[in-house]
Amino acid sequence: MSAEVVTKQQKLASVLRASASRVADQTEGGFALVFASTSGSTLDMRLRAAAGFKRAEEAQDAAQILLPSVREASNSEDNHSLPSLPELGERAAGALVIYPLRHEFALHGALVVGTPATLAPQRREMINCMAESMSLCFAHAQLEKEVAELREQMADSSGAANGNSEEVFRLSQELFAQDIELMRSNEKLGKIERLKNDFIEKMSRELRTPLNSIIEAIISVVTGENESLSEGSKETLRSALDDGTAFLRTLQNILDLWKIKQGELPLEIQDVNFHELGEEAIFNLQEALGDKQITIQQRLADPMPRIRTDLTKLNQILFLLLDNAAKFTHSGEIEINARVEDGRLYCGVRDTGIGICPDDQQFIFDEFYQVDDSSSQSYRGAGLGLTLVRDLVTLLDGEMSITSDVGRGTTVGFDIPVQTL
Repeated sequence: MSAEVVTKQQKLASVLRASASRVADQTEGGFALVFASTSGSTLDMRLRAAAGFKRAEEAQDAAQILLPSVREASNSEDNHSLPSLPELGERAAGALVIYPLRHEFALHGALVVGTPATLAPQRREMINCMAESMSLCFAHAQLEKEVAELREQMADSSGAANGNSEEVFRLSQELFAQDIELMRSNEKLGKIERLKNDFIEKMSRELRTPLNSIIEAIISVVTGENESLSEGSKETLRSALDDGTAFLRTLQNILDLWKIKQGELPLEIQDVNFHELGEEAIFNLQEALGDKQITIQQRLADPMPRIRTDLTKLNQILFLLLDNAAKFTHSGEIEINARVEDGRLYCGVRDTGIGICPDDQQFIFDEFYQVDDSSSQSYRGAGLGLTLVRDLVTLLDGEMSITSDVGRGTTVGFDIPVQTL
């Protein structure tokens, strides 16, 4: 096999890995598996790329489970939905779809996508487009391989040069046509991505601007010397102010989640005094506590060294954890524990709230997830706080943990690498 062919295969493998990762990003906690067939037969299907798994062994196990279904579904040109398989866990509980990767009736492989919940139409459309793009990439790689092999033959056998030249010319025309098709496919993917980005940016501007004006107007009325307002009216305005502030915070959480996924939330390393940071987070939480009889205190290691990390993101993580603890604690205490050990900051926020049952703990960091359907009526929020905490901790190259006892409380912890001063 020539060096040119090997290079083309390596390029294809890289493209497939990147494509699998992009598909997995659309699944909101699911996975993507890419199978390839070198002969165009369903019998020699093998795993070429995977995303959404913590370990390669998990991806290989999932591929073995799905391989019979992949072979059967690939005989058709249509996408094939499978019932959820217990062996694949919650990451495929919402949907499990096989996309045969065909181009001009030739089978090149299959894309398998698992999602923990039903996807929005826009995400499904994006995955469809990426499946079409993968089919083109496979076909393109096959043609490039044929062209490279013919060129080798021409170099080795001058007598058959004329016939081979015509074949190379024909295949080159096909490659050119596929180049145009790939460009159009990528343009379509880019257009969908731009539409999504534009929508988020416009919604941010259209919602935040009037919302800020409303909040400022309410603050002006409540804090002003207005004798004509009754205590009941002032209380109503304060309630509206709390709701408006909570909505603005939810909107900001959505935007931050989006920025993290787009890679647009860079790290800014600064000196951090954790004690002062904790006091600031506790102070900012006071309004959210309302009339709840909750005490909040810090229990920090002594001595607690100054550290270097992203101050803004650590502050946001700590506030979101305190806010979540206060939300599900009617009375009692919330405690911040922290220490620095072996170049890592270990921090936990413990509460004496309602707790989380073991079955729910594995989903608690999922977007929009709440412990039960009725909780949204009793507790404010959209179920994004802990999701944002998880993504911020991951951005800081850290890890999350949770322990909980129903009726006694919950501790959510994280550890991140830091520099000590």
